Amino acid sequence: MPCYAIDGVIPVVSPQAYVHPTAVLIGDVVIEAGAYIGPFATLRADFGGIRIQKNANVQDSCTIHGFPQSVTLVEEYGHIGHGAILHGCIIRKNVLVGINSVILDEAEIGENTIIGANSTVKAKAKIPENSLALGSPAKVMRPLDAKEIVWKSQGTEQYIQLTQRCLRSLHEVEPLSEDSAERLTYQVFDAEYQIKQNS
Repeated sequence: MPCYAIDGVIPVVSPQAYVHPTAVLIGDVVIEAGAYIGPFATLRADFGGIRIQKNANVQDSCTIHGFPQSVTLVEEYGHIGHGAILHGCIIRKNVLVGINSVILDEAEIGENTIIGANSTVKAKAKIPENSLALGSPAKVMRPLDAKEIVWKSQGTEQYIQLTQRCLRSLHEVEPLSEDSAERLTYQVFDAEYQIKQNS
């Protein structure tokens, strides 16, 4: 992975985390065990720090940055959807930030909350726990029910499993020149995976 020190500050990545080779880490970044950092994510901690806690995921093309003396924090089981931007904010435990959403400086998203896709959370906004918020600027629409929180947790669990799958088997290859009946597909893979997991 492209990993850069600045002013002598070196990123930290747990051996139990997975960071895609195209992701970029700069400076005061700490990524804890079980975390997943997807392709083309940029975590640029050249002013303030970035902390990605255990079992959180930061998906493809996300950007994380912050002002000086800030710490951008994604707590355990945080789920940051494709293309989201986090800037100097706090994402509490088990939050889902939807695809292409923007969370601005000093905003805080409460535990178990879902931020809908394409939403913008204004600077210094406080979104309460167990809420659904969406829009630009994002507004709290209603409390989440227990089924929605379980649904979110199940999605995050898939990314925790993806971290393990990537650590175990993801590697660069040359593509096949044509499809064939022998080539594994995910329908076949999933059946085999379930058998292996259950044995």
